[in-house]
Amino acid sequence: MRQIISTDAAPRSAMYSQGVRVGSHISVSGLVGIDATTGRLAGPTIQEQTRQALANCRHVLEAAGATLDDVVEVGILLSDPDDFPGMNEEYATWFPTDPPTRYAAKLGAVLPGVLVSIRMIAITA
Repeated sequence: MRQIISTDAAPRSAMYSQGVRVGSHISVSGLVGIDATTGRLAGPTIQEQTRQALANCRHVLEAAGATLDDVVEVGILLSDPDDFPGMNEEYATWFPTDPPTRYAAKLGAVLPGVLVSIRMIAITA
C-alpha cells in the first residue's frame, strides 16, 4: 500500500509528493535548497544549497520513520556541472563513511537561483 509522506519541515508543492513509502521502501522527491521556514533559498553557494537540500531530504525521511543511515541511493542534479566539487565538499560531511550509491547529472529544468536538487531512496527494516 502506497503511503504519501509529508512534512512542513521541507518545501512542498501540489505538483509532487515529498516522499512515498511502500512497505520498507521510501522514495524522497528531488528537493532543492529552499528553507521551508523562510520559503527562500538557503544561500547563493552550492555548499549552502546542498546543505539545505540534504536537510530537506532528511526531514522527509524522518517523517517516514527513517534516517540517513537507511539511504541506499542518492541522486544529485546540478544546474552547473562545475559545482560538483563544491557539492561534494558539503555532501561528504553528511555521508562521511560507507556512503550510499549515488549518481549526478545536469539539472534540465531552469529554476532561477537553484543550483542543486537532491533525491533519495531509503530502505527500512
